[in-house]
Parts: sequence; C-alpha cells; structure tokens
Amino acid sequence: MDLLKPLIALLAIVNPIGAVPFFLALTQGQTPEQRRRTLRVSAFSAFCVIAISSLAGLKLIEFFGISIASFQVGGGVLLMISAIHMLNAMPAESRKDDVDEGQAKADAGDSVAVVPLTIPLLTGPATISTMVIYAEKTRTVLEHAVLVGYGVVIGVATYLAFMAAGRIAKVLGSTGINVMTRLMGLILAAMAVELLADGLVKLFPILGR
Repeated sequence: MDLLKPLIALLAIVNPIGAVPFFLALTQGQTPEQRRRTLRVSAFSAFCVIAISSLAGLKLIEFFGISIASFQVGGGVLLMISAIHMLNAMPAESRKDDVDEGQAKADAGDSVAVVPLTIPLLTGPATISTMVIYAEKTRTVLEHAVLVGYGVVIGVATYLAFMAAGRIAKVLGSTGINVMTRLMGLILAAMAVELLADGLVKLFPILGR
C-alpha cells in the first residue's frame, strides 16, 4: 500500500481550512470557552470517525456480503461527487440543507460540534469509504496502525485550523479559501478516477487487458 495516498485523500476530503467559514458562522454566538470546547469535540470526533472506519469498516462490509471491488466503485463515485462539490467551492460532504440545519441548531444554542461540523462537514460517507478501501490494502499491523495514526493527524489539523480560524479567514479571505478548496477537489477527482478504475478492473478483468 502506498502509505501517502490515504493521508492525501483524507486531507483533501476533510479539508479543515475549507470548513473554517462554517466553523466561524456556527460558533459566532458562543463564548470563547464554548468555542474552544466545540473545536476540541469536533477534532476528536473526526479522529474517531476515521479510526473506527479503518478498524471496523471491513468487518461491516463483509457482514453485508459486499465485495471490496464493488465497494471501491461505490467509494470512487462518492469521492467524485465530493470532488465536484469542492470544485464548486463547497465542503466535500455537505449539502445546503446540512448547513441550514446546523445554523438552526446554533441559533437554538445546541451543540454543533458533532452535527453538522464533524458529520457531514468534515467527515462522512466519502471519508468512511476511503478508509475502508485503504484498510483492505494494508498487509501488516503496522500499516493498519499508520491508517489509524492518520486519524490523529486529521484531528490535530482540524484542531489547529479551527483554533486559528479567525486569522485564517483574515489572511486568506473567502477567495483564498475557495481556491484552496478547488485545488483539493482537483486532487480528489484524480484519486476518485484511480479508485474507480481499480474497482472496475477487479469486477470486469477484461477491462485490464
């Protein structure tokens, strides 16, 4: 397994900097302490989603009798949809309704740390699919541990991005954040095509001839 590919894919999908405007919007009515708690819970939740997906995802698809090739094709399609969202400067795994519901929760004083900040703005079906696909490619316990470790990397990246959200928004502005999101989307689209091609060749070997 190419150990860098899962990390690149995760950074592109999660894209904590791209989620900064949503973090600021959803926490604008919170006190500094509440905002710090929100970013801690969001970062930890993102780690949990990635770690659990890499450890238990394969068992789950085996339980439902789904082949890894079929899952790769489905995951590739999800990644492509996420990439298209990002090329339109939108979060990879969210819809407008998700953001609106999150704003309603924030206005009501409810916690937005897990929903919608972590799920689906940061992590969701595309993230889970990516971890399951790469978990299947691991050959040693160390490689599997590295995948879980990438969850730590994403959690730390999310924490740092949200901690510096105000400064990031001031330096990059909406234009800079949109450009970065689109670049990540382009990278994700290329990886989606690779996963789709690999899955289709496994399902239809004649395509590889």
